[in-house]
Amino acid sequence: MLLPWLTGFGAGLLFLHFVQKFLFPYFWDDLWFLLKVVRYGIQMEIYKLRGELVTVLDKFLSHARRQPQKAFLIYEGHVYTYEDVDKRSNRVAHAFLDHSSLKRGDVVALLMSNEPDFIHVWFGLAKLGCVVAFLNSNIRFNSLIHCICTCEPTAVVVGEDLLGSIEEILPSLPKHISVWGMKDSVPQGIVSLKEKLSLASDEPTSHHITSSLKSTCLYIFTSGTTGLPKAAVISQLQVLKGSFGLWAFGCTADDIIYITLPLYHSSGALLGIGGCIELGATCVLKKKFSASQFWNDCKKYNVTVFQYIGELCRYLCKQPQREGEKDHQVRLAVGNGMSNDVWRQFLDRFGNIKMCEFYGATEGNICFMNHTGKIGSVGRANFFYKLFFAFELIRYDFQKDEPMRNDEGWCHRVRTGEPGLLISRVHTKNPFFGYAGSYKHTKSKLLFDVFKKGDVYFNTGDLMVQDHENFLYFWDRIGDTFRWKGENVATTEVADVIGRLDFIQEANVYGVPVPG
Repeated sequence: MLLPWLTGFGAGLLFLHFVQKFLFPYFWDDLWFLLKVVRYGIQMEIYKLRGELVTVLDKFLSHARRQPQKAFLIYEGHVYTYEDVDKRSNRVAHAFLDHSSLKRGDVVALLMSNEPDFIHVWFGLAKLGCVVAFLNSNIRFNSLIHCICTCEPTAVVVGEDLLGSIEEILPSLPKHISVWGMKDSVPQGIVSLKEKLSLASDEPTSHHITSSLKSTCLYIFTSGTTGLPKAAVISQLQVLKGSFGLWAFGCTADDIIYITLPLYHSSGALLGIGGCIELGATCVLKKKFSASQFWNDCKKYNVTVFQYIGELCRYLCKQPQREGEKDHQVRLAVGNGMSNDVWRQFLDRFGNIKMCEFYGATEGNICFMNHTGKIGSVGRANFFYKLFFAFELIRYDFQKDEPMRNDEGWCHRVRTGEPGLLISRVHTKNPFFGYAGSYKHTKSKLLFDVFKKGDVYFNTGDLMVQDHENFLYFWDRIGDTFRWKGENVATTEVADVIGRLDFIQEANVYGVPVPG
C-alpha cells in the first residue's frame, strides 16, 4: 500500500514541477530574490525598533574596527586599508574643525576626479555631519558656477588636477564660499587642504549623530534633460538602498570590485563604494576608464566583479581581439544601459560573466533589478515586486510632450508590449526627495491626480515596455537629450553655449543615432 502511494505522490510532485516550469518559469528566481529583499527590509526594521540609525558611514567604521588591515581601496598599485581610509578621513575632519567654521548641516561641494582623496574628503565631511555635493568634473565655466550656486555651499574642495577649472571662475563665486585645494602650493584665494592635512590629527572626532534616515547627506547632480544640471537630494535612506545592490546580485566580502565609473554619479558612489562597504569587500578604483587597460587591470588585481554602463562594454567590444580574452576571474558585471547586440557580443567574446542589469534614476523612488539574467531586460515586475513598489506604464503624447489623459482627466495604462511612460507612486513609505533650490524643479518631476484625486507619481522621463512574461525593457528617453560618454546631456545646454558666439544668431541642437 505504501509503495503505490509514494509513487503517486512522486508523480504528482513531478507533474507540479513541470507545470511550474511551463506556467511560472521564474517562480523560484523571483521568490529567492524576494526573500533577499525581505531579509534586508527586516534588518532595517530591527534597526528602527532598537532606535538605531545605522548609516553606510557607520558600517564603514564597523569594518575599520573589525578588519582594519583589509584592503578597502587599490588605486594605481597602492593599497589603502579600511584603517588607512578611516584615519585619513579623520585628518580631513580635524583639518576643517581646526581651520574653518564648518558645522553640522553645512554643504560642502566636492570637485575631484576618481582618487582615494575623493573618498577621504567625503567621509571626513560626513563625520562632521556636513552635506556633500558631488560636482561633475567635466563641467566648466557657467555650468560649474550654476552647480556650485545651486547647492549653496559654505566651501568647495577641489582636486589637484582640477584647480584650473575653479581658478577660471573664482572671481564669479559668492564671497562667502571658501575654496580648498588638494595641493601644497595653491593659487591666491584658495586654501591648501593638503598642507592642513599633514598637520591634522588622525584620531576619531566626536561621533557623528544622524537625526533621521530621511535627512539629507548628499547632493548628486542629474544630467538635466531640460537644461542645466539639477542637484538631486540624496537621503541617508537612499544611500543605504544604493549600497544594497551588489549584495542583492550575489556579491560577497571576498569579491574584488573594479570601479571605473565616475564617483560623482550615484552608480560609482552609492552602488560601487557604498556596495563595497555593505559587503566589507575590496574596491579597485580607476581614475578614468581605459578600454585598452581594462582586462589587464582585471587580471593584475584578480577582479571578480566590475561596474559598467552600456557604452563601456561597447568600447571593450570595439577593441582589437587578443589571445586569452576569457582568461580572467570576473564572474559578475553590474550596471545599466546594455543593448541586446552588445550584451550578446560581450558574452561570446569575454566568457561566462553574469550580466546584472538594473534600472534606477539618481533621484528616483523606483528601481528594477534583472536577477534572472534575461538578455536586454532591466528587470522583472513580478507579483511580489508589485506588493512593495507601485509603478505604472502610461500612454504618452509625443506631440504635446505630456502624458495622455481622457475626458475625465485620468491617465491611461498601456497594453502589454506597448511602450509607456514609467511612473512610480509617491507616498510616505516610498518618498521622492526632489532637488535643491526652487520647488518648481521638484514639482516638475511629479504627476498629480493620475488615476484618482490626490494621488502623486514620480515621472521618470523614461519610456519602458513590459512583455507578457513581465520583463521590462528600456525603450527611449523623453525630452531633448543625447548620450556623450555615458552621460545624458541636454541639447538646450549645448545650444546655450553655441548661442554665445558672436556670429551665431540662433542655435538648435538635437541628438541623432550614430550607427556603430
